Amino acid sequence: MFVGRRPELALLKRRIDHIARTGTGLAVAVRGRRQVGKSRLVQELCDRSGLPYLYFTAVKGAPVTESTAQFLTALAESDLPNDHGLLPTTPPTGGWGDMLRVLAGTLPDQPCIVVLDELPWLAEQDETFDGQLQVVWDRLLSRRPVLLLLLGSDLHMMQRFTAYDRPFYGRADNFVLGPLNLAETASTTALTGSDAIDAHLITGGLPGILLRWPGGSPADDYLRDEIADPASPVFTVPEQSLASELPNPDVARRVVEAVGGDARAFPSIASTAGSRGGPVSSGTLSPLLRQLTDDKHLLAVDQPLSTSSGKPALYRVADSNLRLFLAILRDVYNLTQRGRPDAGYALFQKRWTSWRGRAVEPLIRRSLEQATITGDLPWPGVQTVGGWWNRQFNPEIDLVGADRAPVASQIHFCGSLKWLGTPFDLHDLRHLRDGAAQVPGFDSTHSGLIAVSRSGFDLPADAVDVAWGPDDVVSAWPS
Repeated sequence: MFVGRRPELALLKRRIDHIARTGTGLAVAVRGRRQVGKSRLVQELCDRSGLPYLYFTAVKGAPVTESTAQFLTALAESDLPNDHGLLPTTPPTGGWGDMLRVLAGTLPDQPCIVVLDELPWLAEQDETFDGQLQVVWDRLLSRRPVLLLLLGSDLHMMQRFTAYDRPFYGRADNFVLGPLNLAETASTTALTGSDAIDAHLITGGLPGILLRWPGGSPADDYLRDEIADPASPVFTVPEQSLASELPNPDVARRVVEAVGGDARAFPSIASTAGSRGGPVSSGTLSPLLRQLTDDKHLLAVDQPLSTSSGKPALYRVADSNLRLFLAILRDVYNLTQRGRPDAGYALFQKRWTSWRGRAVEPLIRRSLEQATITGDLPWPGVQTVGGWWNRQFNPEIDLVGADRAPVASQIHFCGSLKWLGTPFDLHDLRHLRDGAAQVPGFDSTHSGLIAVSRSGFDLPADAVDVAWGPDDVVSAWPS
């Protein structure tokens, strides 16, 4: 089953239309985490287009001779070559450079698609691969009506492949494929409201997990069954993701695990990720955090949003599925492996509510940003939604809408998020008003108030400018 991805397919289809119109080639570098659906999306594009195509997936660790032989076999078995009789019976001895020239010589005159999946593994096999691809692209492939799709799960290596100091710089469009959005998760799982939001937090919007979700099954029922299965994707997908990004039990891995365990600020991360020798030093931790956020995108950093610069920055695991694994499911997995799934499920239930209350914050903020795009909020000047806190975390404002980040020129609204089993009431409203008054830039005469609640509201009708429930959060996203 293929779900969602209409915007992504439309963007790739536009490139096919350009190729058909001009008769020249385009290259697109598609990157995204494992299980996010890169290969499935591209296969769907190939199937829907009706064009001749070649889909080649590299094998990690394979020598160049074996890899080019596999490529030649895939080419011969595809419908891409204009004349199969022109193909050599054995791969050329010149490695990938000559193999790519063979490819260029067999392309048809009509638009076609060539997919190189797991591109970083090809670059590992031959350090000159990107240079060879650049030469063949400039001289041969770009002059043919071909869409060249370069796929990879190693985000850092894919970024480096098209960086300004690398041979293929400026030759490929960069296409980042993220998880399915909240509305697509709701559609895939046949869930609505808070149940759909629970499913999105658990799966991270990853198709590799979502497609195993029984339609209409709420999170409790789904997880009770999955926790009993040691091979369940709720365990294996985040574990494999962590192992592929950070294969060694080094300081970087301890930092990610510390953040996943809810160490959010720099000092607590340094302490939790430290060893017997003490906390991780600032000189080590600062560049590690930059690498994990900017290069590997394993972590995300949030800064207090107001009209004044503020500290401290707070870190979180970017993918909610991996975040859940590190905080809860890894310990549950250990119990399941020991034959105690009931104890694992009880542990999940004990930790789930408090974890969910924190993990839903970035999803609600992105949903509010989506609503400003469609004009569903009464503040058209909002460009970003974040939170605000001081050094004492008293108060800590869940939602701040502003014209820019992290230092805004105008605060349009402040808001509170209550994701518990009780309604948002007058006590919560007083707490919000008192806290919002301390946010630099908040002006009660011009700035509004917003409340988001999982369990409804016990407020006068005009107590806040916007009151959102779970259905509003889901409907903010395009399906």
